[in-house]
Amino acid sequence: MTATPSRPHERLSLGLALAFAATSLPLSALGLAAAVHLPSYFAANIGVPLTVVGAAFALVRFIDVPIEPALGIAMDRTRTRFGRYRLWTVLGAPLMMLGLYMLLIADQGVGQGYLIGWLLVMYLGVSVLTLSHAAWASTLAKTYDDRARIFGVMTAVGVLGAVSVLLIPIVMEQMGYPEAQGVRAMIWYLIFLAPIAVAIVVFRTPETIMAEAPGQRFQFREYLDLIIDPSMRRILLADFALSLGPGWMAALYLFFSRDAMGFTSAQANILLAIYILAGVVGAPSLAWLATKISKHRAVMVACVVYTSVLVSLAFLPRGNVLAAIPTMFLTGFMAAGFGVLTRAMTADVADEVRLKQGKERGGLLYALTVLTSKIAAGGSIFLTFTVLDQVGYDPKIGDANSPEAIQALMYCFLAGPILFVGFGAICLIGYKLSAERAAEVRRLLDERDAGVA
Repeated sequence: MTATPSRPHERLSLGLALAFAATSLPLSALGLAAAVHLPSYFAANIGVPLTVVGAAFALVRFIDVPIEPALGIAMDRTRTRFGRYRLWTVLGAPLMMLGLYMLLIADQGVGQGYLIGWLLVMYLGVSVLTLSHAAWASTLAKTYDDRARIFGVMTAVGVLGAVSVLLIPIVMEQMGYPEAQGVRAMIWYLIFLAPIAVAIVVFRTPETIMAEAPGQRFQFREYLDLIIDPSMRRILLADFALSLGPGWMAALYLFFSRDAMGFTSAQANILLAIYILAGVVGAPSLAWLATKISKHRAVMVACVVYTSVLVSLAFLPRGNVLAAIPTMFLTGFMAAGFGVLTRAMTADVADEVRLKQGKERGGLLYALTVLTSKIAAGGSIFLTFTVLDQVGYDPKIGDANSPEAIQALMYCFLAGPILFVGFGAICLIGYKLSAERAAEVRRLLDERDAGVA
């Protein structure tokens, strides 16, 4: 863990990339559970009103606004013999596990304060793990193409984690357990998976603390420059939109699939598994495409295909699972590339910023992207649940809702993802940090790092 320069064209081995990606298993699994199952669980099984659930999830994300950048700054300024991001990875897992356990034991009549408090603890642990993992990846992979590959591997491994947690309610339903028991089993699974995954990363992955130019002082202006940087500004806007669109879809998925499409809970989860499993192919495929046409253009291609295919859900026959499979697979394939490529693009910006400022800012940059994703996720739950409540949709009575409420559910489910994902593509028009520019920045950094060392 020394400040030594790396060979500029060194490529990570697949084994190392897979070991490092282990943190993605619990993070992606929890992301799915929190986006799809936990809100509906508290609304339909614990009896918390829709608006209260939506407000709780949204408020926690907005509380994260000052916390995320503070964590990023703290990580960037951490220098220990144990490592920089390795230390924070170890600290994040217990927080996430504690929050999950306290949500697990919530019973009927739990209030908004309880939800907000323990969701905040859970998401604080998630933030620490997510930031340290992404920032660590940006220092582990040094080249433009290698970063696309490692984030592709991380996403593919995360897909396996998401599918594994999704199988739990499917299997338990087949065994005759109620839906609530399936959600509780998912939470127990996450509590046991987190420390195992973190241990694999911590003990199998090397960490190099990047060299910093001497004589540099802290200046608040440097942090403001990160936000107004032309490349980073586009990434943040695109990342917000590309998180809000699928997050909107996830918040309504169980209600839409059961009440508007006529699927059983098991069928809905099987289709969701197909959507997620498509990411195993989609993430590395779009990462490969990024090495051919550049990362931002690959994102734009994925956005166009995603929105075009999603429209077909409105015309599928009710209750026909086979007819829905191609749509779910293709949208999942494309959506897997959103986070992969915007995170890989952020790593390139981190290099450019370190060249300009002489300081490591990867943690803060990833804090900004994670923050936009969290705000989008919380906002999607709040907005969609509020709209459904206003149109008279009641999750407790399911398909017994009025035809008008069911139709409003369908319109709401489709409009959000199409609108926001399309806007995400527009944000990246004119993006300037190309592969050639990233390679030049990397060359200059290697020369300077050699001199500092």
